[in-house]
Amino acid sequence: MNNPDMNDHWLVRPTTIKWIWHVSIVVLAITVLLQLVFPVKGYFALDGWLAFGAVYGFFACVVMVIVAKGLGLFLKRDQHYYDERRSDD
Repeated sequence: MNNPDMNDHWLVRPTTIKWIWHVSIVVLAITVLLQLVFPVKGYFALDGWLAFGAVYGFFACVVMVIVAKGLGLFLKRDQHYYDERRSDD
């Protein structure tokens, strides 16, 4: 990370980040609109709705982030956790 060229990596540039966001939004919109042309026949009542996959995926990611934050509260250690153990030896 001491390499000064890493700050100019193409994935870190603000123009690239905006481009990735725009492309992702367009791809998501196209996949949702394609459901109008090719209707999805779901196994249950809910999964046949328009844009169900997109909404379900979004809320699944939100739940995963919340669970990960909760786990972090239990698994987190002090910054100097290992340094204190070495000094006791």
